[in-house]
Amino acid sequence: MMVSRAFLSPALVLVSIMAVTLAAQSAAALETAAREAFLVDLGTGAVLLDKNADERMPPASMSKIMTVYMVFSRLKSGRLSLDDELPVSEKAWRKGGSKMFVEVGNRVRVEDLLRGVIIQSGNDACIVLAEGLSGSEEAFAQDMNRAAAEIGLTGSHFANSTGWPDPEHWMTARDLAVLAEHLILDFPEYYHLYSELEFTWADIRQTNRNPLLYKNIGADGLKTGHTEEAGYGLTASAVRGDRRLVLVVTGLDSVRARAEESERLLEWGFREFDNYKLLSAGETIAEAAVWLGQSETVPLTAAKDVVVTLARNARPEMKVTLAYDGPVAAPIKAGDTIARLIVTAPDSKTVEVPLMAAQDVEKLGAFGQVTAAAKYMIFGKP
Repeated sequence: MMVSRAFLSPALVLVSIMAVTLAAQSAAALETAAREAFLVDLGTGAVLLDKNADERMPPASMSKIMTVYMVFSRLKSGRLSLDDELPVSEKAWRKGGSKMFVEVGNRVRVEDLLRGVIIQSGNDACIVLAEGLSGSEEAFAQDMNRAAAEIGLTGSHFANSTGWPDPEHWMTARDLAVLAEHLILDFPEYYHLYSELEFTWADIRQTNRNPLLYKNIGADGLKTGHTEEAGYGLTASAVRGDRRLVLVVTGLDSVRARAEESERLLEWGFREFDNYKLLSAGETIAEAAVWLGQSETVPLTAAKDVVVTLARNARPEMKVTLAYDGPVAAPIKAGDTIARLIVTAPDSKTVEVPLMAAQDVEKLGAFGQVTAAAKYMIFGKP
């Protein structure tokens, strides 16, 4: 005899896993002189500061991060070597603005060109790389746009390899942070170039323009930018302990303002926020009730460690709740997503983490279903 599940309608089950209600004042939103600003914790994806982060703006030399991304991609795929030599065209040699000072007709190693872009912000080095990889700077820009779409840059369009002002060349602060994340995580074997402080080429010593590298705040990249229209900008990253923050600021009015404001915002991000580990991957956090199963409950786990970023003074009011439509009908397979862990705190974005069944639960046979139905009719629970 088969018993209909109509005996028991599923309902949203909410179980408080952790709830502390001590009074605490939430961190206030931070004001910044930057025209656009975006600060994110790379480990959790938590956005700590967002000011006009999705507005199109001229990225100036910060878009050279995309040029470097293209080169790193070729290196990692094996289609390019650091020892490969690329020819210097007259176009590259004549390009104005920041320069590595390569000579027309010479051939320059890719590794040296990368340092010329990253440390010296050389427009000439960018064009040498662009022409070497794609045949022309115009073709390279098209390749940049294709790659940008592949990695999720939704507010960017590239017209050149250098960040030279062009009405068809724009990015957003959010996209710069996403790009920085890819560069850091996808190319750890090459990212160290961004923390080098100086490079000498053609007997001309130039220092890295990133002001944060000279301060003891954990900074290890990435790139400054400046044009009259863009103002002074910086895409930066810094590490302290197991936390990495990525910051983008633009539209500041001086070199000094860029240095001071970027340091202030990173210090604020590290000081006012922290990461809190709630559970480890595979750890059983709770049991969900099962309907018509050979087990009355099924353990719930997360696929990966659950870590949330919260303002330090909002931590005492954090609430962690288990939610699922239950009881959950058998059969259940290990790995099925059947619940959510909901994390809330004052002035913080709600975080929802999918939870999976940790083991199989087979469905009861016909006799077992009758017994379960009878139990429900008598006791009012499965």
